[in-house]
Amino acid sequence: MIIEFEEKLLDIIDQRIATANDDELFAGGYLRGHISLSAASCEDENISDVDVLKERIEASLNDARSELTPADRVIVNELWQELLANVSA
Repeated sequence: MIIEFEEKLLDIIDQRIATANDDELFAGGYLRGHISLSAASCEDENISDVDVLKERIEASLNDARSELTPADRVIVNELWQELLANVSA
């Protein structure tokens, strides 16, 4: 489940590249790292619950808040929420 969910998120990010503006490209790349690292940690711990993966991605983003300006945090959060909505649809 984790790998499939990760692939869906990354596929959505990849599909947006052709039409994305600079902010969206930045947010996509930034989220990619958090998604992949969180998925890898779940796999290492034999966790297959997608909700745990989502929680870990959100915790990772929250832990890294100081890396981003407030404006960039908004852009990243908006893309994250959009990804969740598209994957859940």
